[in-house]
Amino acid sequence: MFLVMFGLMFLGVPIAVSIYIAMLVLIGMNPVTTTNFIAQTLYGGVASFTNLALPFFMICGTIMETGGLSKRLVRFANSLVGGITGSLGMVTVIACMFFGAVSGSAPATVAAIGSIMIPMMVSNGYNKYYATGLTCCAGGLGVIVPPSYPMVLYGVTCNVSVGKLFIAGLGPAFVVGGLLMLINYVMCKRWGIKGDTKLELKNIASSFWDAKWALIMPVIILGGIYSGIFTATEAAVVASVYGIVIGLFVHRELKLEKLWAIFRDNAAFIAGTMFVMAPSKATGQVFAYLNITKIIANFMFSISTNPYIVLCMIFVIMFIVGMFVQTTPAIVILAPTLLAVVSQVGIDPIHFGIIMTLALAIAFVTPPVALNLFVGSSMTGLSIDKIVRAFMPFLIGLIVAFFIVSFVPAISLGVLGDWSLTFG
Repeated sequence: MFLVMFGLMFLGVPIAVSIYIAMLVLIGMNPVTTTNFIAQTLYGGVASFTNLALPFFMICGTIMETGGLSKRLVRFANSLVGGITGSLGMVTVIACMFFGAVSGSAPATVAAIGSIMIPMMVSNGYNKYYATGLTCCAGGLGVIVPPSYPMVLYGVTCNVSVGKLFIAGLGPAFVVGGLLMLINYVMCKRWGIKGDTKLELKNIASSFWDAKWALIMPVIILGGIYSGIFTATEAAVVASVYGIVIGLFVHRELKLEKLWAIFRDNAAFIAGTMFVMAPSKATGQVFAYLNITKIIANFMFSISTNPYIVLCMIFVIMFIVGMFVQTTPAIVILAPTLLAVVSQVGIDPIHFGIIMTLALAIAFVTPPVALNLFVGSSMTGLSIDKIVRAFMPFLIGLIVAFFIVSFVPAISLGVLGDWSLTFG
């Protein structure tokens, strides 16, 4: 099945069609189920109330970007770090965290923040490849900081609370952001790149007031979910309506004609996402009939039953898969199978959702399928191979952050009241 799927993808066949054909070939050779059941599963894969959160969070992120959010967040982030060495690089990371808190998308974060920060960094003495690479890596925070598109997808696929996943993502987001800023500080210290502005309380207050409506949105989303006022799906709708009201009547940078274009463009993207989700969900059912979970578990446990060793093997699998497969099919196909394996060594489903999200955040910058790199390259006209060489320190930082968060469950589960430092 995988040979057929990757062969078709190599030939340029759309990934959803490749999965469909590969699954039909598998059933033809090993009829573990019927095509009628597969058809029902295809429908069931997308006919979920929780799935409504996906399009609304996508729409919300685009609305806030079009409504002038990104430039206000950048200004506020810049006021916080002042004249610190490498301040513009730190601003990029902080701005990506802020924008990720309202967009939930890594490529959208790179596009929104990169269009502002990359020219600013280059004009301030940063190497253009370094500036682009930093933005591409920091853009991964768009899916780590809640609300997060992969977290919603994981929650829907594995029947795990999306609200708890959002809350659990706060600690890991600070770990990743902190490591990226530390690496940027060390690199800029070596190059002698200093800050461009002074740290002034007046400037912080002014930029905060200008960005207040954007900063309130994460509070509404997470506060509403955690307090039980509304579900994650309802939070996505509330956030979208909030963004429309702020963009139209407060900032007045969102026009009705732009709003229609946002709905139109997102409809095509959402349809494509659902088109991939349907066969991926059906493939998971076929894997269940073939006892793939048991086979993988037996293989891993034949090597070691130590949860830390198992997590290392999971990382290798996700790292390789992320290089070739996009986020949606990777989560829908692998998450239920791998969750069934790691649950046997005491790894919490919420914690594993964060682990998968971190692994896929790394996948956004690992070629050949690296959406953040494609966005960064198309924005700047720079070749991907030179961007990759420039951001290697940050890629190492992302990997280190992955293992820190994976091996210390309290970073993600502590906010939920579980401060255990061990598995089980």
